[in-house]
Amino acid sequence: MEALRAPTPVSPPSLIRTQLSKPIFTLPFTPNKPYSPLTTLTQFKTPKFKTLTAISPSVSTEQETETHDQDEKFDWFSQWYAVMPVCDLDKRAPHGKKVMGLDVVVWWDKNENAWKVFDDMCPHRLAPLSQGRIDQWGRLQCVYHGWCFSGSGDCKLIPQAPPDGPPVNTFKKACVAVYPSTVQNGIVWFWPNTDPQYKDILTKKKPPSIPELDDPSYTFQMFNREIPYGYEILAENLMDPAHVDREGGAPIDITIDPIHKNGFTANQPYGGSKFVAPSVHISFTEIPKGKSAQPRRLLLIFICIPVSPGNSRLIFISGRNFAVGIDRIVPRWTFHIGQNLVIDSDLYLLHIEEKKLMEAGFSNWEKACFVPTKSDAKVVAFRKWLKKYSGGRIDWGNKFNKSLPSTPPREQLMDRYWSHVVNCSSCNGAYKGLKALEVALQVFSAAAVAMVAATKQGIISVAARNTLAVAAVLCFVGSKWLAYFVYKNFHFHDYNHAFQ
Repeated sequence: MEALRAPTPVSPPSLIRTQLSKPIFTLPFTPNKPYSPLTTLTQFKTPKFKTLTAISPSVSTEQETETHDQDEKFDWFSQWYAVMPVCDLDKRAPHGKKVMGLDVVVWWDKNENAWKVFDDMCPHRLAPLSQGRIDQWGRLQCVYHGWCFSGSGDCKLIPQAPPDGPPVNTFKKACVAVYPSTVQNGIVWFWPNTDPQYKDILTKKKPPSIPELDDPSYTFQMFNREIPYGYEILAENLMDPAHVDREGGAPIDITIDPIHKNGFTANQPYGGSKFVAPSVHISFTEIPKGKSAQPRRLLLIFICIPVSPGNSRLIFISGRNFAVGIDRIVPRWTFHIGQNLVIDSDLYLLHIEEKKLMEAGFSNWEKACFVPTKSDAKVVAFRKWLKKYSGGRIDWGNKFNKSLPSTPPREQLMDRYWSHVVNCSSCNGAYKGLKALEVALQVFSAAAVAMVAATKQGIISVAARNTLAVAAVLCFVGSKWLAYFVYKNFHFHDYNHAFQ
């Protein structure tokens, strides 16, 4: 993904910190010191380790480090996961999402002034609460039978219960399971476990934090899309700085710092990036100052969200502290057109790649793939991390079997409307506006033609009749072009590499 891949950085700003009782990552920017990529990035406890040199049976391209963590197995259900950017959530309605195989509903509790994440299932007859509404008292209401729930998950109303009968709405079985949740850096995060012992997990462990996204001197764009291939393929693709659409790639000298259960950092000439397990991959660059006194910095943040086998969700954030005025003028949806095109350029081949890897066996990635160059070092490091701490793939528990979804028709696989437009406030607004304009042009065109045909000669001048006729033709042509533009950019663009 050329436009989404990490640029070649020069010097790191302060980046991403996982806020535990002891920080996992810190990246202070120290311009007075000579640049040494990510020297202060990892602050894991690092017991004895040994350095290996081979990443494949025949080629040495990275430095692999074996560490001895206290608990070798990565617990996928004891992590914070991003759900959606706040800018793409409507406070007036509940939103259904799936993360780590869990169906959740995200909704705005105006009484507590906070986003809530519930199990997307009414305890009455298991109807999805995401198909419900927010009532006038700010409660989440199931529209099947009208049960209402507060932000704590308590049932506040069962319309069918007689007022003089037992208070059945107070029974424990009438409550909805509530997931710990928080908003950080403009994104809703949740902890995928409703056990009461995790109620205050936020005080002990916080989601990965990107300080620059809360810095008023920065501007940033957020993008989200549902991806029809799995988390593993999405993550390795976004860590790959070398893939190009045509010939023209060049060697990239990438080295990997010690791999830990919580992630790893990567270094390359004049830059680097890092992976914070399980979801966040961040790249950074500092652009030469020129006449500006302030260093110009650019961040690319990729949040890869496991949805289910063969499906994932991407939240992409690009942030910078220069040219900030552009984002105030140019609407967000115009940037998303290009970002969708980049994703589509790889989408079909990655969907097929995942199926081939499934046939070979996820734990056999190193045997199935030939990775002879250092430009593959980050991809190899990610696969080694995945194999070492999770057996080569996500541990879904007992939720899924080992099969992948079947391949739908290409137009459905690469559909943009249901995978992005309906989930993006900016693109959804633009889509509705452009469709309304299309209808308006067609109506004006038909009205102009009817007026010319119905008006007798002499009532209006020949020039006026000709003007109406030309306007009718232009509006008709404009509506057809607009229909093509909307379909290509908001529905389906068949990306064919042979003709690009």
